[in-house]
Amino acid sequence: MWLFVLLLSPFVVLVAVAIWHGTHLSAHIAWRQSGEAGSLSTAILVAMWNYMGWDNASTVAREVDNPRRNYPRAMIASTVLVTVTYVIPLASMAYAGVSAGSFSTGSWADVARTMAGPWLGFAIVVGGTLTSVGMFNALTMSYARLPMVLAEDGMLPGALARKNHRGVPWFAVVACAVAWALALRFSFERLISLDLILYGSSLILEFIALVVLRLREPALERPFRAGSLVSACMIGAVPTALILYADFSSRREHMAHMPALLLGSLIAACGPLFYLFSKRASRRPGTVAAAAD
Repeated sequence: MWLFVLLLSPFVVLVAVAIWHGTHLSAHIAWRQSGEAGSLSTAILVAMWNYMGWDNASTVAREVDNPRRNYPRAMIASTVLVTVTYVIPLASMAYAGVSAGSFSTGSWADVARTMAGPWLGFAIVVGGTLTSVGMFNALTMSYARLPMVLAEDGMLPGALARKNHRGVPWFAVVACAVAWALALRFSFERLISLDLILYGSSLILEFIALVVLRLREPALERPFRAGSLVSACMIGAVPTALILYADFSSRREHMAHMPALLLGSLIAACGPLFYLFSKRASRRPGTVAAAAD
């Protein structure tokens, strides 16, 4: 909680300085279109990317006290908090007369240096760095458990189930780190497109599984339950429509000398093939148990 307060404090200062600038310099709100083609589509994709990832918490559901009560509260509170931390700084920039069209990667630090001095720009850069490290640490914890569990179920090579003496799936962590490192050569916008294609496709499968399991396995043991069957269907309807829109919008993005949509489809298609290969390999008795030991 103290780290949360520390990381947000530079933006609190920036908001106060921006309001002072807007009040004393008689600035007016200057939101205007940047004139770039596809800017609305890009804004929707970035907004989706910023608000995606809530299902990652499900991988540690059994480690949460009373998830049926605490999960909805945490989701609602986090959504409100994330929205407020986006809206207030952007509104203060508009009030100070900063054009939305002039914003790009690194603009928060530039605006802070211009309005308050180098010290505030440096504080925002440091805060952004610490935030990225914290997010990466949390995502590593959630993502690394997925190949570990799949390996324990015989759906991936048994080596991914290996753990150290602290229970950390170290082999899965290393495998995920290598895959992430291969993505460093792509731009932020292209990574967003690819991420929405792959991650969005997995979310659609999760929504489908949610409804199917309600019908086929109504008595299945669950750490928590998200409402009725109608609620389960409604939960996935709007996000699925947005994900399909994101896939359609990324058809013009190119990665690795091919459209991002095609690259994402090829990567996704490797999943079922790898699953069949791993399923055959796991039929050998003792394979997974030996790897886990």
